[in-house]
Amino acid sequence: MPPVGTAAAPAPAITTSTSTSTSTTNSSEDRPCAERLAARILGLLLPHRRASDPEFDARPEHFPLQLAQLADFIAAGEPIVFTLPGFPCKSPNPAKVLGHLPDEGERLSLTFLDRLCAEIGRLHAPGARILICSDGHVFGDLINVPDDHIDAYSDELTAMIAREGLHRLDTFDLRAVLGDLPYDEKRARVHERYAPTVEELREQVLTEEETLRLYRGITRFLTEDTVGFPGSRSALQRECRRRAYGVIQRSRAWGELIAEHHPRAVRLSIHPQPAGVAKFGIRLLAAADVWTTPWHSSVLHREDGGWELLRSGEAERLGRLVLRDGRPSHYESHVGSHVGSHVASRPDDGPESAADSRR
Repeated sequence: MPPVGTAAAPAPAITTSTSTSTSTTNSSEDRPCAERLAARILGLLLPHRRASDPEFDARPEHFPLQLAQLADFIAAGEPIVFTLPGFPCKSPNPAKVLGHLPDEGERLSLTFLDRLCAEIGRLHAPGARILICSDGHVFGDLINVPDDHIDAYSDELTAMIAREGLHRLDTFDLRAVLGDLPYDEKRARVHERYAPTVEELREQVLTEEETLRLYRGITRFLTEDTVGFPGSRSALQRECRRRAYGVIQRSRAWGELIAEHHPRAVRLSIHPQPAGVAKFGIRLLAAADVWTTPWHSSVLHREDGGWELLRSGEAERLGRLVLRDGRPSHYESHVGSHVGSHVASRPDDGPESAADSRR
């Protein structure tokens, strides 16, 4: 089988002014000092942790793998690199989202991630960057989203990063790995080389609590996102359980490919994770459901200034639709406003105030 792809050229190192950093690093820094700084940096991540064990009082020492990875970058005097699979495409269910392009939910989330890197840069002078590894094409056929919608979403995400000046973020997807090959062929190559077998996953679902939780979460999303299914509810659930195994196979394959291309990177995850595992779960925006993401929902700007992810139908009940550049962006809570009325977005309706509200 031909190779899946060659590693992309590394992104240029991100630098920040040493005058605003509380510590500088260089290749001669001793390991104990690097480890202490790694613990401080992990402390910046912990308030935003997306946990499958929220009752656990997690502290930096409970994440030995991440501490070691961070310390390696620090000791080498290099920018810290995080990889985050996610931002695939919008849900195909119009009751959950405002359309198939990124909106205010993605904009706020990306801004939060860029600011998190900036906070790290105040501790570690070489800075940090996050590589957004968009996985929509990896399983688009299994979630019933057309490849042209995924392309449009990914292209707008990249444009959004550029417009907002989020220079600490980069993007990576199948196009960066396999170029212009047909997407079905790209998916087949990645699946064949990296994916676990269905039998392996079935065993893990039976024996591993985290895999069972992931399987159930993906099955629920597939059930909610399937529109116009011709069969019964029980037939839909059977179909979604089958597809859930395929989504997990492809997601695992994508994770292996990312690790092969970026072997030193600290792995973030948009899924809830327990302490001490290889992935650090990261929460992008507030939501009642720990599984909710900007691409499965719409965002409501609450009267108290906070932002919350909700199904579009629920957000519409609580607020009024805001347009940005002529497209639906988010909902604005307003007592007494007519539900569904359109308002023009204000210049200060930006990610700055949203990010501050999440601190």
